[in-house]
Amino acid sequence: MQVEVDIAFDQLVKIVKTLPTGKLRKLKAEIDKKTTKGHGQTDLKSLLLKGPAATKKQLATIDNNRKAINQWRTKKSWLIIDTH
Repeated sequence: MQVEVDIAFDQLVKIVKTLPTGKLRKLKAEIDKKTTKGHGQTDLKSLLLKGPAATKKQLATIDNNRKAINQWRTKKSWLIIDTH
């Protein structure tokens, strides 16, 4: 047999505050266990593998932009005028 009780949040907080230390630790462990299960433990590698990937066109654009920036950066056509 299962009974559901509708308790307001503030009443629940009062009840939890009256729990002995051992039972409070048990409750906290159960809550922590529940929250970590809900979010799921995903390692970085699988997260990155599931993420978006660039298309060949986007990679070509990035490569062209990198080349253009490098050419602009290494170009010696600008003048430095000494004012002394």
